[in-house]
Amino acid sequence: MQTTSQTMWSLNPEREQPDDPRTHKRSFLLLSFAKLAQNYPPGFLRQVLAEIIGTYLLVFVGSGSAALNAYDEQKVSKLGASLAGGFIVIVMIYAIGHISGAHMNPAVSLAFAAVKHFPWKQVPLYVAAQLVGAISASFTLRLILDPIKQLGTTSPSGSDAQALAMEIVATFTMMFIASAVSTDAKAVGELAGVAVGSSVFIASILAGPISGGSMNPARTLGPAIASGSYKGLWVYLVGPITGALLGAWSYTTIKETDEPTPATSLISFPLELGSKNRETEYVKSRDDPQIMSENNV
Repeated sequence: MQTTSQTMWSLNPEREQPDDPRTHKRSFLLLSFAKLAQNYPPGFLRQVLAEIIGTYLLVFVGSGSAALNAYDEQKVSKLGASLAGGFIVIVMIYAIGHISGAHMNPAVSLAFAAVKHFPWKQVPLYVAAQLVGAISASFTLRLILDPIKQLGTTSPSGSDAQALAMEIVATFTMMFIASAVSTDAKAVGELAGVAVGSSVFIASILAGPISGGSMNPARTLGPAIASGSYKGLWVYLVGPITGALLGAWSYTTIKETDEPTPATSLISFPLELGSKNRETEYVKSRDDPQIMSENNV
């Protein structure tokens, strides 16, 4: 009977099939995902993935070097840990800046959105990606650096107020420079990675002994979860976000032009200017047969 019934269903495809709750659930999820995807630009998934990878490597190198320094200064010095943190920012900006903007920091994403250089609707997924990358990197360090327990955690060495003030000033410095090289066409955008990475290195040298020099909520939250240490955690949520907002607003205020320039990438302007130059060269070569022949040689 079962075989006969199945045959009848196959011979009568137009006949109404019995309802399957799982089918309705899958259809609902697919429709929901399709509607959600329409709210984001093409390739946005690649941007989110780039933020996960970038933040993962940022925390892996930065927290890993800090953990080794705290465990044994003979292995990694304090200066070496600060250099590692600055250099990883430099290389990741050049590696994924043209894909996702290389924010790698919830405070940076929030600050860019606050000054209208980044869409607010993309902020939640960027922050989620950054947290996933930071937490994953921290648990990787927990596995690799065992028996080290403090995996590059940042905590106030003095009072919370001192650490809070230092995090605000350090993040302000970093975000002010990031805003300059990423939102102002008159800035030397080709050196964006060097400028931002150097600001992280310089600020961490001063901030390290007082607050740990986090300047990044994800950089603090990931190691805190993996280490089970949450001392002064609120400082590293409030401080970097406040400093980043002040840094972005400050540079927006002193910019020479008031024209809004959307920039989600720390190296977007060199790419845009380069494409414009290529278009100009193409127009000239099309109008001048001599240039066209030289280009074809």
